[in-house]
Amino acid sequence: MGSRSDEISKIITRAIIQKRLLPGCKLSEQTLADIFKVSRAVVRQALIHLSEDGLVTMERNRGAFVSKPTYREAVEIYDALTILEQGVAAQLSGRLDTRGWAELRRHVELQNKAIDEKNDALADQLGSGFHETLVRMSRNSVVQQMHAQLIRRTALLRSLVSSRFDYCGLLHDHSQLIDLLEEGKIAEAQELIAVHHNTVVRGYLLEDDTLPKTDAREALAPYVAQENTD
Repeated sequence: MGSRSDEISKIITRAIIQKRLLPGCKLSEQTLADIFKVSRAVVRQALIHLSEDGLVTMERNRGAFVSKPTYREAVEIYDALTILEQGVAAQLSGRLDTRGWAELRRHVELQNKAIDEKNDALADQLGSGFHETLVRMSRNSVVQQMHAQLIRRTALLRSLVSSRFDYCGLLHDHSQLIDLLEEGKIAEAQELIAVHHNTVVRGYLLEDDTLPKTDAREALAPYVAQENTD
């Protein structure tokens, strides 16, 4: 039961990250059991796992819903990301080899290309990927695990991004951060990380109640179809 519930939680997580399941969407145990052709017990285990990650809210007598974060929660999530990444910056500053810096710069190039092509979804994905790559280079598995959980929670926030979100400005931050780290300017790099995440938080419309309604069956259909062909 555990492995199948893990697969289901990964599919639901992917649907949230790709903005098919939006905050507030009802996740009925019976509906999900029908979709994935499993028992409600398996679905319940998947939902519990998702709730532990903060992606799903389980309400007594109402059921499970895709979580809808508040502004305070957003600030706390990005404060935590700032603390982790500032520590990583201190560790990596001036210590990565040529290959490491090149990998980070390649990430920036790909994000810049996505922005030029007006592919906001890919630019968004690459933006988060830059931070994940940076933390991965710390080679600290505990920090990576904590960071990955926070990044998954930002998936909810990214579904609320306003049209005024400045991808170009954030991309410039990434490029500047690489320069500062390569030059060993730890304090300046840490300050930039804090400013960067503060800018991201201000780009969200967290009090907007006009999100379109999403149906779990319709949203998950492409993932189930892909699973059946694999």
